Amino acid sequence: MARHGDSLPHISDAEWLVMRFLWENSPATAGDVVAALEPRTGWNAKTVLTLINRLVGKGALGFTKDARIHLYHPKVTERECVKVETQSFVNRVFGGAVQPMLAHFVRESALSDQDIAELRRILDESSAKSGAARPKSRKVRP
Repeated sequence: MARHGDSLPHISDAEWLVMRFLWENSPATAGDVVAALEPRTGWNAKTVLTLINRLVGKGALGFTKDARIHLYHPKVTERECVKVETQSFVNRVFGGAVQPMLAHFVRESALSDQDIAELRRILDESSAKSGAARPKSRKVRP
């Protein structure tokens, strides 16, 4: 599903809702998307069709035609889109620096002991992959 050589499309907040549904429920008709999103968003069929058509135009969705019904499916993975959006966010808000972003989220979030243990595991795994020497423990400011 990866799009080699192409840049991934920018997906708006509203389009993310459509994509999330289709990542979990494809192939699906526009009617399926409307039925799933209308109770949460209040969007009518025309709004959903507009969003779907935009996503098709951006290359994020594809479709097959079965008689008169279009069955929509993602052409990009959720993981690819999350990666692009995350990098865009880090660049915009933190000047491309990951460490200040992580420090901000750790300081501003109520992390459970389980969350902290998982973060440590991820950092240790990352350190092992990069071959970086682990610095000695130091006290972190609250």
